[in-house]
Amino acid sequence: MDPLLTEALELQKQINNAVTRLGITKLEKQKAEIDVRAADPNLWQDPEKAQAVLREQASLERRLEPWRKRLADAKELVELLGLNDESLQAELTEKLQAITELFEVDKEALKFTGPHDANAAIVSIHAGAGGTDAQDWAQMLLRMYVRYAEKNGWKVSMIDESVGEEAGIKSATFELDGDFAYGKLQGEHGVHRLVRLSPFNADHLRQTSFAKVEVLPKIDQPDEVEIDEKDLKIDVFRSGGHGGQSVNTTDSAVRVTHLPTGIVVSIQNERSQLQNKETAMTILRSRLAQLQTEQHAEKISELKGPSEQAAWGNQIRSYVLHPYKQVKDLRTRHESSDPDAVLGGDLDPFIDAYLDQNLQA
Repeated sequence: MDPLLTEALELQKQINNAVTRLGITKLEKQKAEIDVRAADPNLWQDPEKAQAVLREQASLERRLEPWRKRLADAKELVELLGLNDESLQAELTEKLQAITELFEVDKEALKFTGPHDANAAIVSIHAGAGGTDAQDWAQMLLRMYVRYAEKNGWKVSMIDESVGEEAGIKSATFELDGDFAYGKLQGEHGVHRLVRLSPFNADHLRQTSFAKVEVLPKIDQPDEVEIDEKDLKIDVFRSGGHGGQSVNTTDSAVRVTHLPTGIVVSIQNERSQLQNKETAMTILRSRLAQLQTEQHAEKISELKGPSEQAAWGNQIRSYVLHPYKQVKDLRTRHESSDPDAVLGGDLDPFIDAYLDQNLQA
């Protein structure tokens, strides 16, 4: 057999394997269903829902188009090489090289084969041990992820934020919506440690601070994670406004407790009680979906409550600003000597190292 044809057949086989691993056939079916919904003239009666449908339609199209092209190009190349026309050899050699190079770029998508990798990400940051320094550190992490999202052209939506007494934040929960947001950020889940000279003590001593980052895939479709109503306890309480004590308060805050796992989600955004409940249920579904993946459980009823102690012990990355400058991931061993750039949103090298390690596992 012609060596060029052999190489083309091997490339076609690799492309077909990638398409299978990525579930392209299933995605094509989803795209067809979304196209029908997008064409419905009644869709725009709910503009927010309509925009969500169009975003999903555009996202699926961006994921599918390169693979349609790669499959078609590989098929055409094999057919032309099968003609054994010597006059086409130079042109087809060049075409084979071009398809191979494009496929090498497309293969990056193989890093995102998890069931929720294409979803938006819900990120929560909690200040840990370290007092005011830890709260300031939590705010630095919030700024880092927002800048990373902005560099990628993602949409950032703040869900909930608790401001520290002196500086920084006690906690914050926000949504990052972009292509493979959860797939890219899932490796950020864990405890982040900062070592620096504290700006909050008179002696300007070296301080170690901790903050916990929780990354969840956004699950906004109730049928994706089915929750039994009798497993829920829903409380309504008074939320505080920004006008000071007892000013601008309403009974719109919602606390949802999932009794079997003990997971509690509280939302108070000074919006309607219904909106707060919907947001809380989205976060609860997201936490249960991640817990289900972690515990390899087939049903929600099989889940056990998360171990907060183990989570806090899961230190994944150290950021040292003094006595030297270094950011080091403790799982991949990837490091940078420019913490300012990393804290400014330059996270791709750390994210790629984590994804590459998982791909090889």
